[in-house]
Amino acid sequence: MPPRPGRRRLLAFASDLGDAYAAQVKGVLARSIDPGWTVDLTHDLPAHGIAEAAFVVRAIGVRFPAGTVYLIVVDPGVGGSRAPVVLACRDGSLLVGPDNGVLYPLSVALGGATGYRIDPARLGGGSRVGTTFDGRDLFAPAAVRLFLGTPPSRLGPRIDPVRYELPVPQRTRSSAQGEVVHADRFGNLITNIPSEWVPRGLDSVELTFQRGRPRRLPFATSYVSIGRRRLGALGSSFGTVEVAVGEGRASDRLRVGVGARVVLRWGPPHRRASRTVNSARPRRR
Repeated sequence: MPPRPGRRRLLAFASDLGDAYAAQVKGVLARSIDPGWTVDLTHDLPAHGIAEAAFVVRAIGVRFPAGTVYLIVVDPGVGGSRAPVVLACRDGSLLVGPDNGVLYPLSVALGGATGYRIDPARLGGGSRVGTTFDGRDLFAPAAVRLFLGTPPSRLGPRIDPVRYELPVPQRTRSSAQGEVVHADRFGNLITNIPSEWVPRGLDSVELTFQRGRPRRLPFATSYVSIGRRRLGALGSSFGTVEVAVGEGRASDRLRVGVGARVVLRWGPPHRRASRTVNSARPRRR
């Protein structure tokens, strides 16, 4: 059943469920909504990875039309005390999912939101099957009701949602500090450092992960220009700097993942201070 003419709306679904569990959720949606109105954002988000999912969902969601209903299921606290919520955004979009922070960055990007705690008793229909699959038994029915025009205030009382802020990079004249916020299925390491911060025309940058040694890497314009099996950096499709291996996996090569600290320098190569032998007592760092 599509929305009325003039009120075209999409339902966008993202999760860490994988295909089999996501298909069960889509079965619930398809009972009331023509599949032509639903869009799969992704179902290979890292299991239980709230921070990484928040980054990816925000990056994808801002490209969808105002008024979209987003069903986001990354829910390691299912069956626990976390609340089921709807976030009603200023642009008319509605975000449905667990109140664990995964929805918050997208809601901010869409202009801010008012939160409502979903009361299962107000959904009607079939009962929940156990306590392990709220994506199918609670969030999907709520998303259907919202898609079909039910105001979010009818699904439950107001709630102040959990706030999760995406990590913010820092910049100096010749460097930037940030972290890896996403490791994609190709093993590319996506940082939160805006690629526009890197001066144009550079052919290399220096990168340091965690407390590892600085690496001078080519700053390329494509994976091909990095070179097969070579490590390099480039601007990602997220608009931030990523580290990649041509036809390989940077995450495996560097043995780092989401949350790893990154220092990027585009000035002169960084040189570590040399250690000197001192017969006096050692210096404290």
